[in-house]
Amino acid sequence: MNTFARTVDLLHRAMDASTVRRQVIANNLANADVPNFKRTNVNFESELKRALESEKQRPALEMTRTNEKHFPNFKERDYRDVQIRRVLDYASTYNNNGNNVDPEQEFMLATQNQMSYTLFAQAAAFEFSQINQVLRG
Repeated sequence: MNTFARTVDLLHRAMDASTVRRQVIANNLANADVPNFKRTNVNFESELKRALESEKQRPALEMTRTNEKHFPNFKERDYRDVQIRRVLDYASTYNNNGNNVDPEQEFMLATQNQMSYTLFAQAAAFEFSQINQVLRG
């Protein structure tokens, strides 16, 4: 995969994660007063980072497998296999009623998420403008 396609694919995936995160935050806020409601987080960026780093972490000595049932000592992880996961936060509580939604925190996360989405969209537009300039030139 060329650099342009990979960059656009990564930006597209990041924008998808931001869209899911916006839905999750809205759901958390809508249920902020519901007794025993547990907030949800979105897990994507950390897993994507691990997958991208695995491409660079080949061991100094990679063992040869003489049988397909043998475990490899290294397995590169394809970033395209990373899924956007919704994770329920059971560990914390914010209110006495068992609810763990902190509206102030959720509004901050929503603002952060919107800024990230805008940045990803601008970066994607820049990538396409570069291709457009090459095609015109």
